[in-house]
Amino acid sequence: MADITCAGMPATLKVEGVMREGKPVYIVQRIATLLAAALIFFPAASPSRICNMINKNLSLFTSGISYGSLTGEMGRAFSRGWLNEGVIILLFAASLVMLLGIAASSAGGCMSLGNLKFKRLGNIFSLAGGGVQILGLVLIYVSYVLIQGAGNVDRVGPRFPAGLIVYLILTVIMMLTAVIIRIMLPKAAPDSQYEMESRYKLFLIFLPFAALCFVFSYLPLWGWRYAFFDYSAGGILSMDNFVGFKWFTSLFQSEATKADVVRVLKNTLAMSGLGIATSWCAMAFAIFLNEIKNLRFRRFVQTFTTIPNFISWVLVYAIAFALFSTDGFVNTIASQIGLLAEGAAGPNYLMSEAHIWLKMLAWGIWKGIGWSAIIYIAGISGIDQQLYEAATVDGAGRFARMWHVTLPGLIPTYCVMLLMSIANILSNGMDQYYVFQNKMNTNTIEVLDLYVYHLGIQNGNIPLSTVIGMVKSVVSVVLLFAANRISKSVRGESIV
Repeated sequence: MADITCAGMPATLKVEGVMREGKPVYIVQRIATLLAAALIFFPAASPSRICNMINKNLSLFTSGISYGSLTGEMGRAFSRGWLNEGVIILLFAASLVMLLGIAASSAGGCMSLGNLKFKRLGNIFSLAGGGVQILGLVLIYVSYVLIQGAGNVDRVGPRFPAGLIVYLILTVIMMLTAVIIRIMLPKAAPDSQYEMESRYKLFLIFLPFAALCFVFSYLPLWGWRYAFFDYSAGGILSMDNFVGFKWFTSLFQSEATKADVVRVLKNTLAMSGLGIATSWCAMAFAIFLNEIKNLRFRRFVQTFTTIPNFISWVLVYAIAFALFSTDGFVNTIASQIGLLAEGAAGPNYLMSEAHIWLKMLAWGIWKGIGWSAIIYIAGISGIDQQLYEAATVDGAGRFARMWHVTLPGLIPTYCVMLLMSIANILSNGMDQYYVFQNKMNTNTIEVLDLYVYHLGIQNGNIPLSTVIGMVKSVVSVVLLFAANRISKSVRGESIV
């Protein structure tokens, strides 16, 4: 037995030595792959912008998945014969090929975290992905050459994309490292299995969510640059319209702007404050719902109260209009039972600005209480049942068990949700207030997000609306850390 072990040791040590020696090569390959995958979302690095008629804000990712976006500004060029549509179809196919090649190389990079058999398979993916990317780059270059032979070159404006060189360098690096690794790696044992350490498995499971978070949460921060330019829709950003902190100072120097910001901040803080003050309702609802012993009835109530969350605010307003308009259900009933004089028009509750904050709070609670209670219902299921049994033995009734067992068990969850609500106190959305606004209540219903929409989209003041959005984000982060610090001081626990 000892002889067999000793005989197997040199081969194992040889493989481990090869792995260690090839580690720098793997690092270079993974960095190149990661850069290639990240740059597909950056328009400046897109190799697909081979002429001026292609939107400068179009990334390689969009070019490869949306033909409509790629040809969005080419309708006239196609109809006038300035540009052959077949060239753009070839460009679209080339962009898609590039995306497939990058996806294959990324898969190969992920597989390189496994054992020897996984590494060999990943190397095949890396080689194939690199080859596909080369094919995509060649097709893009062919499209560029064909663009130069277009019917009206001056209007089409062919341009050699710098991203083509960037991706060519990255692809060559990926191909060379894949070839080196292919030469270095020994053959895997025929009976070996595909294996990977748990930490790498968990990392790969987390990776897609991290990528989505980057694309939808951090990449849009690139739009903050509009706050430093005198920009209007359809224009360009250059040093000619760079104004520095002009829009930041105008936010505090303009009396009209200051008055508007103070007004919408008052509305925002009031509605968010009411929401925070009533945030315990979802927890109370979950506690009482859990006390329903009839399982079928409990499920019916939970389903019935959760469904409104999936109804859009447009439909919610339609329901409100059917109930509370001048000819709505409420006024009809009031007229029939004699509360309204015959022939008299009933009040339009939706047009009035009276108690608008409470009205919005009521609609928000109706729409979201069932959905918000789900996390507390899950928290109740995690409370140790022995605590209930011990409380029952001590003579505690149903209400006493709710007060002394269920409620303390949900307090940590409630504190986390409360901290998140405080951090989002300036971000209470705009869709609810957008559909309920009218000329009568606009002064009291307009919140910060709705004000930014009106300022940027309707009035076209994109830089100033960007500044307000930036300030809102910074304040939210400060509030989150401040609330977290208070929680750590009071409860001894934090979430950040």
